[in-house]
Amino acid sequence: GHKDVPGPPNKGTYMSMKTLLAAALAATAFTGLSAAQDFSMDPTFGEVSLDPGFAPDPYQVTVIAGGTIDASGLGEGCAGMIADAPDFRVNYGAGGMQLYASVSSSSDTTLVINGPDGSWFCNDDSPLGGLDPLVGGEGPQAGQYDIWVGTYGDEPAEAVLSITEYTPG
Repeated sequence: GHKDVPGPPNKGTYMSMKTLLAAALAATAFTGLSAAQDFSMDPTFGEVSLDPGFAPDPYQVTVIAGGTIDASGLGEGCAGMIADAPDFRVNYGAGGMQLYASVSSSSDTTLVINGPDGSWFCNDDSPLGGLDPLVGGEGPQAGQYDIWVGTYGDEPAEAVLSITEYTPG
């Protein structure tokens, strides 16, 4: 095997340390990131399988948003307090052109989604304006999307999660 020999700090050493750190972070992400968000658990408010062209569109489900876990450590744009188990799960079929998830609530909610490839997608306030979160875009991957709806503070809130293939706004 190859053995690293410690030497004076230089750009090469910095890059290899950065690469090691990135690899460690990536490994952590695939193990559930601090074991807080457990996507192996059954979603609290159910799951659905949707194929491109599904109807009715939007598909909507009422969830209770919030939890005891701070989502900010999951990735860029992640915020709010979320539960351990996913709130909802969408199994999406292959070949879709675009897919969006949004939340409507009288409370300020956040959206945290773990995609089929293990990537985290988060939003607090929709780019379209307002306090309701929106996540999505073109060329969605087929597979399992685990979804958490978060809140600010400790108060749970009723919220409606919407899944659509139509461009929001």
